[in-house]
Amino acid sequence: MVDTDPNSDLRESSVSRRRFMAAAGATGAAMGIAGCTGGDDDDGTTTVQLSADADFEAIEDEIEAALYDAGLSEDIELEVLPGDFETDSRREDYQAALDANRGDPDIFMMDSGWTIPFILREQVLNLEEQLSDDVLSRIENEYLEASVDTATPPETGELFGVPFFPDYPVMQYRKDLVEEAGYDPEGENWATEPMSWEEWAEMVADVWDYHGGEDEYTYGFTTQAAAYEGLACCTFNETMSSFGGAFFGGRENLFERGDRPVTVTEEPVIETIRMMRAFMYGDEDEEAHPDFPQITNDDLVQYTEEDAREPFTNGNAIFHRNWPYSVVINGEEDAFGEDLGTMPLPYGVSPGDSQYDGLGGTQHALGGWHLTVNPNSQNLDAAIEVVEAFVDDDVMLTVFELNGNLPPVPEVVEAADPDELGPIGRYLDTLAVAGEHTIPRPVTDVWPQQAAQVYQEVHDAYTQEKTPEEAMEDLQEQLETSDQD
Repeated sequence: MVDTDPNSDLRESSVSRRRFMAAAGATGAAMGIAGCTGGDDDDGTTTVQLSADADFEAIEDEIEAALYDAGLSEDIELEVLPGDFETDSRREDYQAALDANRGDPDIFMMDSGWTIPFILREQVLNLEEQLSDDVLSRIENEYLEASVDTATPPETGELFGVPFFPDYPVMQYRKDLVEEAGYDPEGENWATEPMSWEEWAEMVADVWDYHGGEDEYTYGFTTQAAAYEGLACCTFNETMSSFGGAFFGGRENLFERGDRPVTVTEEPVIETIRMMRAFMYGDEDEEAHPDFPQITNDDLVQYTEEDAREPFTNGNAIFHRNWPYSVVINGEEDAFGEDLGTMPLPYGVSPGDSQYDGLGGTQHALGGWHLTVNPNSQNLDAAIEVVEAFVDDDVMLTVFELNGNLPPVPEVVEAADPDELGPIGRYLDTLAVAGEHTIPRPVTDVWPQQAAQVYQEVHDAYTQEKTPEEAMEDLQEQLETSDQD
């Protein structure tokens, strides 16, 4: 397709240095972790190395200034080491560093979905014994409980990671294109009122067709459907949950394994896959759900976050599901500015129509990342001081404004002035709805293994290698086995 958006070249070249660094992070990650040189410097300062998203390297100076304002000793310098953008690769890099008992980096930014396995292997520092009473009290009483739970193994109840930011996605869209097609997002409260998947898909198909369909815009919709962690924990999990389906028979079974049902062959799960096949293949696929139109193509089965974002940012897609970091990018004035709209994710069934409590209705995958400390660090005292400084409100707001990462304390967002937050400030109403309707992944010690089982079988169904029923029957057997291992 030829890009018809006259601003796309500008966007592609000026999206921001942070995005460029994210792309560079994939090549810099392994080198960053393996080739560290932190510690005491000749000038008497101590350099604390934080392995984090590549985005943070670009705003390292601003974060460091905020940490100093929060009370961090100016004898401590922060060095951000860019990690791989994909969570699976990041986990492997960290595992290699910790298996080798390396002392650097000093602090790891760990995905909330796989922090507990590192805790159970005793590879990260017990912060219950290190943080001040005031900091521990704040985390216990003010932080988002669901985030704290993923850094606290239920067996001990002790804290091993400080939530850095929670993450939950929203649906982004081109407000200008939608309005040109005759819709009224503001009058219909799209920012806070979820649509059903069926209503939403019909609208997307209509807007896409109005603007010339695939001949003008390659995609009506982009999301993440590659065979990777994000499919298991997030895009499939949240959509399945919105249909009232579950991996393990409901929310109460998310965090403890061994004696829970496996429920992936149930009808809501099958319906989720059939809907996605309709979105990608239309009525040419006999397994596609007949109630949903085609609104995209099967490029999605190769897409992780940035793959799915780029067509939208470059003007080749009309709707896009992604995390808040991409709202900052797309809401910048050299991107779409106020022509960017956001809305909660659609729902499959109403909440009362699910057999499981708390499922159905709009559901947003609860992602997020923690700050954990390397127990082999030669700079433990300085690393602890850095982690404690990240608990400051203004540090949270600096990260939120510059990178779109939500503060882990809901009241910090509520008290913030939207006008001082940059582009993300325009979308706080949608983020508030998303934050109130989150679905965690089933975080246990075997989730990394089970996540691979989930995303491979779902991907096989999405790519038409298997029927939805075949894929979920195979997944049922694998999850039952791994849950007992």
